[in-house]
Amino acid sequence: MDGCIFCSIVKGTIPSATIYENSEFKVIFDIAPVSKGHALILTKEHYDNIFDMDADTASKLFSLATEVARAMKNELKCDGLNVVQNNGEAAGQTVNHFHMHMIPRYAGDDVGINFKSGAEADSEELQELAKKIRKRI
Repeated sequence: MDGCIFCSIVKGTIPSATIYENSEFKVIFDIAPVSKGHALILTKEHYDNIFDMDADTASKLFSLATEVARAMKNELKCDGLNVVQNNGEAAGQTVNHFHMHMIPRYAGDDVGINFKSGAEADSEELQELAKKIRKRI
């Protein structure tokens, strides 16, 4: 896609520190890492976000993510790992090309990835919503 920075990285017109590459994905180090070893898994085909991606590609992506996670843990000796993937501006997506962040975590680091729980949900409301979404799957 014209003007997409990740498409340019995938094509090789913008250089990257590539960790892994196959016909469908490219794994690179983030040039502005939040922790040592912060990497991105990019799809070679342009998908704006997860809503545009087919199930087969998503399956392969998560399989690759587990391999990358294990390799990172073994090499970096990190204490944990965040897998972060944003979809849409409201969710914090800033580049409209599907990418998954693999963020190694170290005890005592100051990486700010936190989820704050809201008020407890109504169980009947949750059951009704589950029923409605289940029909769409």
